[in-house]
Amino acid sequence: MSSSANNSVVKFIFFGNYFYGICGVALSIEASLQQYFLLNSWLFYLMSFALTTLFYTKAYLPHTERSTENKRSLWYYEHKRTMVYSQLVLTAILLLGCGWFLLQNWQSVLQMKPYEWLLVIAFPVAGGFYYGLDNKAFGKYNLRKIGWLKPFIIGFVWAGLVTVYPLMYADIENKQHYLITFLGSLLFLKNFMFVTVLCIMFDIKDYASDVNQHIYTFVGRVGLRKTIFYILIPLCILGLGSFLTYGTTHHFSMMKILLNTIPFVSLIWVAYSLHRRKQIFYYLILIDGLMLLKAICGTIAMVYF
Repeated sequence: MSSSANNSVVKFIFFGNYFYGICGVALSIEASLQQYFLLNSWLFYLMSFALTTLFYTKAYLPHTERSTENKRSLWYYEHKRTMVYSQLVLTAILLLGCGWFLLQNWQSVLQMKPYEWLLVIAFPVAGGFYYGLDNKAFGKYNLRKIGWLKPFIIGFVWAGLVTVYPLMYADIENKQHYLITFLGSLLFLKNFMFVTVLCIMFDIKDYASDVNQHIYTFVGRVGLRKTIFYILIPLCILGLGSFLTYGTTHHFSMMKILLNTIPFVSLIWVAYSLHRRKQIFYYLILIDGLMLLKAICGTIAMVYF
């Protein structure tokens, strides 16, 4: 395969947001294993992939320009028809999957407790308000325009998708109620923190355009150096320290601790590297790739150690 063909495949996977779908599936598998649950059926992971890809593509598809310096926007302009078809197919997969799941488990769904319904609704609502729901009534509540809040909203939605939903799906299928546990809450916070840090890193890429749109992210408010050394690296160290404390007190094997430490150390290294300007694929492949690295390391640690 030629280098141009390889480049086209890479752009399709990353610009098309399919890599986010893959990360969503991988992190869901990791979180289930870490909470000592069996893996879900293939239908859950297919719907998770579809939902994640749909969510991210929605931000780019309506705003495509031919004469732009933004490589991603230009790619969407050139592939708009393909991406529209992709959105339709993914939407159909999601709707058919939800329909089949409800048909098979409607009795369990009707018996869900109020707190379970709250958990089901909370993450889609947060995701909806992140975009402002695209209408006059709710547009002013667009959380995406509150720069410092953006990373926390995305981290919250991701943590719910990969930590809460897999177990809730399994519990409904097994006619059980979802239980809020200390371990589950800890993993939710770990995933929330990890994705939030990645989002703050990603905001560095969009710093100039965000300021022009009066969206003041952390880097826009305190500057690049302070964002890296006073926010990103301390959060990474805090997350690593929390895990090491938990792993030590729960008698994790040395190999399990080392494997789960790799993503945090990589996170610190990538955060430090951002003091120099990077190309878009650095953010898409290396920074977002840390999610996949975390999922792989966590899964191997749980399966083999």
